[in-house]
Amino acid sequence: MNKALQKCLWIFFLAVLLLGVPKLSGAIADLFNYHAVDPDGSFAWISVHHIVQALIFILLIVVITKFKPLDFGFKWGNKEVGRKYLLSFTLIFGAGSLVSHILAILAGSFQVFPYPLTAANIFGQMSFQLLLSGPSEELIFRAFAITMLTLFIRDRFLKGKISYANIIAAIIFGLAHVGFSFNPLTLNYNLSQVILSIILGIFYGDCYEKTGSVFYPMIMHSISNVIMVGLTIIATFLFN
Repeated sequence: MNKALQKCLWIFFLAVLLLGVPKLSGAIADLFNYHAVDPDGSFAWISVHHIVQALIFILLIVVITKFKPLDFGFKWGNKEVGRKYLLSFTLIFGAGSLVSHILAILAGSFQVFPYPLTAANIFGQMSFQLLLSGPSEELIFRAFAITMLTLFIRDRFLKGKISYANIIAAIIFGLAHVGFSFNPLTLNYNLSQVILSIILGIFYGDCYEKTGSVFYPMIMHSISNVIMVGLTIIATFLFN
């Protein structure tokens, strides 16, 4: 079997795994009734979903490292690079998010917070974004995906600045934001969200590779989600 075919099959296998486990986690999350703690469905289901998918990949990582001593970035790595990345990312993303919200409000295209503005919904949603969204998704799409992809794909481009493994992981991360079902076959997605996820995924992956740590991408991811959701909640309260 030639190397190109091996790489393609490896990418396909990992894509099925990376997209399939979140679907399985969703099915597990569906087994529980959250109405007593979350009547509006704003945070409980998605919190359980992210906990389950993280646990599955932690188990996979434990099993893999029993046979092959791979580094999945569970250390602080290059702290200086990590701090610089966190600071610059937060400032740029925060400013961009503020501008985009203002433009959306002025254009009349602003999408309000999709749940009633109760204390429970706000606290639950913000807690999820801060504590679970980044850690769970970066564990999967950076620590696991990039590490496993580089077993077969080590090439880089743009004079070695970006790895193909990072780009592939980011594309799969974008596809993870596409809802799909098989019976009947349907796709549900927001194109701008998918594109933004891919772009952000490249930045998270670049930080992961340059620092040797998944902790900084986890923090970046959580910060970006908290900023976006926080601004949406504030704008909904002020202008809706």
